[in-house]
Amino acid sequence: MDLLEETIMPEKARRVKAEARTFAEEHIEPSAADYYESGDYPWDIVEAGMDAGLVAQDIDEEYGGRGFSLQQVLAIAEEFYKADAGIALSLQLASFGAEMLQEHGNEAQKEEYLRPVATNEQITGLAVSEPQTGSDLAGMQTTAEKDAGDYVLDGEKYWIGNGVEADWVTVYAKTGDDPNNRYGNYSLFIVPTDTDGYEAEHIPEKIGFRASKQAHIVFDDCRVPEENLIGIEGAGFYMLAEFFNQGRVVVAGHGLGLAAAAIEEAWSFVHDREAFGKSVEEFQAVQHKLADMRMEFESARALTWRAAENVTNQNNAGWWAAMAKTKATEVSADCAEKGMQLHGGRSVLTANRISRVYRDVRIPVIYEGANDIQRNLIYNQTPK
Repeated sequence: MDLLEETIMPEKARRVKAEARTFAEEHIEPSAADYYESGDYPWDIVEAGMDAGLVAQDIDEEYGGRGFSLQQVLAIAEEFYKADAGIALSLQLASFGAEMLQEHGNEAQKEEYLRPVATNEQITGLAVSEPQTGSDLAGMQTTAEKDAGDYVLDGEKYWIGNGVEADWVTVYAKTGDDPNNRYGNYSLFIVPTDTDGYEAEHIPEKIGFRASKQAHIVFDDCRVPEENLIGIEGAGFYMLAEFFNQGRVVVAGHGLGLAAAAIEEAWSFVHDREAFGKSVEEFQAVQHKLADMRMEFESARALTWRAAENVTNQNNAGWWAAMAKTKATEVSADCAEKGMQLHGGRSVLTANRISRVYRDVRIPVIYEGANDIQRNLIYNQTPK
């Protein structure tokens, strides 16, 4: 059963997909259960991914990357997340946010900060969400005020991938207070994590994605030079919204990988187990569940790959991205639920992979904009 077969994707994504599948089979799958139990950051696998040319390679060749397209990153996401979501997120967060520096930064910034990420000398992160605010990008309270050639950051960020591990993070902060221009009050900054006034600590244990580390960051009179502003002041919301269109398609790939894992686990289990004197897969109710799982998976995958093309071509990008993210992550949750039912009592054993998948699928429906917010976007951005 090859649920993640290649014919749906463009030719340029197929070779990278094959690389990702080989890497996942050799490095992620054998370690997934151990890292899930320990909750440690998988430095060895991240470094192996760097050596394999599969980490931070959406950065242009000009700056040391491989210039992966959105479709190539999506192909990698499917394979990595099928193997293990927590390790996969650590691999894909190593350059999270750097894409906005590539798109909107100046050459000096790119040479100093982007190139080391592309050449795997550094890792980074993106600091947007706050303890009391997640999906409301125009409601964040962390501030950045100008003072004597610097910006001074004060406030808190929460759920920040690599907030402890990163060498620098892209920080979304409030630089204006115009009530008539709610979306023009925010900017983006490069903040090295060794800057005075930057303090980060790991958030306590999560139910899923345990091999990925998120942080609580506190900025207390944290000074960065004006040169660390990305793009122009007040454009942060718009840069972030554009970036999230790409990111939501990749998150749809997270859902597809998890859904594929759930389907494969359920299929294998029911074909290897007997009840009432016959194979479990012979029961019609079981067959219907597996049929529903496969139909929904194929629907979500078709939508996601169509969305990847439309986002790349800037064709109603926000609408397509929101639909793909919502559909694929919710299909993954449904497939995991059905997979648990088909496993029966054994589904609750932590040693069984389906239990890990079941806990992991609860998370992508929330990050990169909760799905209720996505439905708002889908309705409001529907082409007329």
